[in-house]
Amino acid sequence: MSEQYSAKDIEVLEGLEPVRKRPAMYIGGTDSRGFHHLLWEIVDNAVDEAMGGHATRIDVVLNDDLRGAEITDNGRGIPVDMHPVHQRPALELILTTLHAGGKFSGKGYAVSGGLHGVGSSVVNALASELTVHVWRDGQGHVQRFSRGKVVSKLENTGPTRKRGTKVVFRPDADIFGAQAKFDSARVAERMEAASFLHRGLRLSLKVPGQEVVEFHHPRGIQEYLEKLVAGRGAKAVTDEAFSHAKSEGPRIEVALTWTESTDETLRTYANGIATPSGGTHEAGLKQALTKALRSYMVTHKLLTKGLTIAPEDVREGLVAVLSVFVPEPQFQGQTKDRLNNPEVASQVEGAVKSALETWLNANTSHAEAITGRIILSARAREASRAASLQVSRKTAISHRLNLPGKLADCASTDPSRCELFLVEGDSAGGNAKQGRDRKTQAILPLRGKVLNAERAAASAVLANRELQDVVQALGCGVGKGFDRSKLRYHRVFLLMDADTDGHHIATLLLTFFYRHLPELIAYGHVYVAQPPLFRVDIDGETHWALDDAELARILARVGSKKQPEISRFKGLGEMTAEELKQTTLDPRRRRALRITIDDLDYTDLTLRDLMGKDPAARYDFIMRSAPQIDGSVLDI
Repeated sequence: MSEQYSAKDIEVLEGLEPVRKRPAMYIGGTDSRGFHHLLWEIVDNAVDEAMGGHATRIDVVLNDDLRGAEITDNGRGIPVDMHPVHQRPALELILTTLHAGGKFSGKGYAVSGGLHGVGSSVVNALASELTVHVWRDGQGHVQRFSRGKVVSKLENTGPTRKRGTKVVFRPDADIFGAQAKFDSARVAERMEAASFLHRGLRLSLKVPGQEVVEFHHPRGIQEYLEKLVAGRGAKAVTDEAFSHAKSEGPRIEVALTWTESTDETLRTYANGIATPSGGTHEAGLKQALTKALRSYMVTHKLLTKGLTIAPEDVREGLVAVLSVFVPEPQFQGQTKDRLNNPEVASQVEGAVKSALETWLNANTSHAEAITGRIILSARAREASRAASLQVSRKTAISHRLNLPGKLADCASTDPSRCELFLVEGDSAGGNAKQGRDRKTQAILPLRGKVLNAERAAASAVLANRELQDVVQALGCGVGKGFDRSKLRYHRVFLLMDADTDGHHIATLLLTFFYRHLPELIAYGHVYVAQPPLFRVDIDGETHWALDDAELARILARVGSKKQPEISRFKGLGEMTAEELKQTTLDPRRRRALRITIDDLDYTDLTLRDLMGKDPAARYDFIMRSAPQIDGSVLDI
């Protein structure tokens, strides 16, 4: 790099160029999550019209190749008149300018999900083609764009009785890759959630080769709660759920119940936007539950001496849906994963605590069932803690003495620098041990396929030898005993063969992490390693390909007249230690996928269908997904 640095080196990105240059800043990434985020932005704009009382219907149609979509609402229609300052049609200004919209002053929308004024323009910037149809004030209009640029001027298509907006777009393959497609089940889950949150709103989804699916839930989040409870497969402890709605001030809606499951299922939304990372509204709900239940138990003298009720005892088995509508929401980032308004915590706490206390006192039989469940949870926690302390007294102080015998540990004791590779088989484990960096990389070979945590009971899962070894190696405990401060490796890689069996083993491990160590995924500690399937030697250079598609791209790019030498690895055991190091272990050259969860409902649904006990659900999932699979990627 030249040491010269002057004004000519300063680059100014005009218009929507910043979005195309750094898309992850606006949509969180260019993976499947970012690809779907474009659709969410347009759908959420239509939902904002419904929240304002201007629209009653939203229709989504996925293109035949699942690479594009069209979204239609019957709202007011995007304004098309000339902007008094910029002297451009408002529609064009909104689609081609960051921070241009009608949600800043509150005059156009009292409550909305998007306040940054970047949603529609970001979609436009990252779409290879985008067309907007507007029906407003008795006239139709259309305008076309491509990659953030205007392709055609705003055109009047004549008189019409219709009203609303239709956006037709295709995400840019140059940004998202040629293989990116919309997942119809994921889209359906998101749209159904919207129909729960906005009672009375009708939504429809048309998927190629399938009938139109309608989403309409007049009872709102109460129906959503019933669906979540049914999906958990655990019986509710009461036959009536608690629900409360408050319309004064910030609008608050909550529905919740307790089940016999040990899991806590909490879905939170702010202005119709899912907030998987929680926020102040979730904190307020948790405080309200703890205070209301403790108050009831103290008042009715239900607590025994020496028994302490912890917040996690109150929430064990809880299934809850919370939806708030805030005039000026402060979301964390453009992807809106978390609500940060500090005042919302006390508003939610005050509204829910008072209503729940009233409900408990008016429904004593339900209250007894719930408090009995909480007391059992507290006793189980205390018993578990006592047993853990007893075990600690009998074992050596050094945690290294309690590690699995087949673990090849690393020298460093700094968790932030340490990596653990869970490797399929002893053969691959031997090569990985030779090729690793002994200072920071640990190797734990696994034999065969681990237990399916979705079907087996928790006791059977935790008794499984292979999974016990994983938990012992991590050192952070499992379930309620999880303690992130004791995690010995901040990066955990699943290193399996690049074939069907390898994918299955990785899925089994991910299922275990999701159900019993969800914090590992939530904090971004879990990765899937990407070992190559092919080695290509040509003209004295070596290239590595993950799959057939990448192999074809490499051969097309190199274009040598010499015959390439292509080797296909049947498994990690066929790779030398040096090859494994170069392609999969070395942080400077390896490729890996970090596991993140964008949509909890969709993730739960997928895991239940694929890994659960019901073969019919699995069959339906396969048949539903088959049209989206490119036959060339199947490993027969």
